[in-house]
Amino acid sequence: MGGGVRLCFLLEDKYRHDGLPRHLIRQLTAWGHHVDVVEPARNLVPLDDLRRRGHDAWILKTVTDGPGLTLLDAAAACGITTINDARAVRSVRDKAVAAAVARRCALPVPDTVFAATPEAVAQIPAERYPLVVKPVAGHAGKWVHLVRTPGDLAAAQSALRGKGFLLVQSYIPNPGVDFKVYSLGGEIHATVRASPIHPGKPVRAREVPVPHELAQTVARIGEVFSLDLFGVDAVEGPDGWVVVDVNDFPSFRAVPDAVPRVARTILRLAECPTVPRQGRSWTAVRDVG
Repeated sequence: MGGGVRLCFLLEDKYRHDGLPRHLIRQLTAWGHHVDVVEPARNLVPLDDLRRRGHDAWILKTVTDGPGLTLLDAAAACGITTINDARAVRSVRDKAVAAAVARRCALPVPDTVFAATPEAVAQIPAERYPLVVKPVAGHAGKWVHLVRTPGDLAAAQSALRGKGFLLVQSYIPNPGVDFKVYSLGGEIHATVRASPIHPGKPVRAREVPVPHELAQTVARIGEVFSLDLFGVDAVEGPDGWVVVDVNDFPSFRAVPDAVPRVARTILRLAECPTVPRQGRSWTAVRDVG
């Protein structure tokens, strides 16, 4: 495993008791690597010389409005390797920015409108419905609302008041099942799960074969956003696969042996951070294409 790698894991309050970070830390330590844990909301972090700590890489499982991303940026500014790249994390944490980048790069994403307030959504013409409305800073499928007609908008506006800026996307007709595709440094796994906007459809979260077209799209997303460990939410619409969200460092649920797989990827990236992304091999696991 290339022993002796020194890592700093930034652990946001939200994930203090989350299984993945704790399991990763235990796995990496068991393999003989050194892992320092910094809780940004609880620990003072001297900024005079972050490199003096001697870490090979800093890692963050972040939340949009937490302090960890600022520290990740600070580490990157000092020339420390970050996993994922700090600029890449910023680009997908703000979902409005991510949507704009995706459209510019011709990725298959829904038509998207930015709305500063729930009231502003009412300006969207009736012919654009149905809509999916969600916070720019949303995560884990929370506060995502399917608004079928203008008459249904008031309930979503009330629920989303106080949740910050919003994204309004065209609804893509689909079977009611979300595909969650994970990339671990180019190794791609697909799982299915219940859709947050189709809660009545029973779906058992499990690994499934990776459709070839979707695997290619995920590989392209990694290149566009410069991400190494990430997840993509996608639905199969009438015209093919559509990406509805991109997440840095997800929980990799339903991926077999997720902890050692993610840990190995972290070590590889910490030891070889300058390998060009386009030079890595993208492998669709259980590809059915």
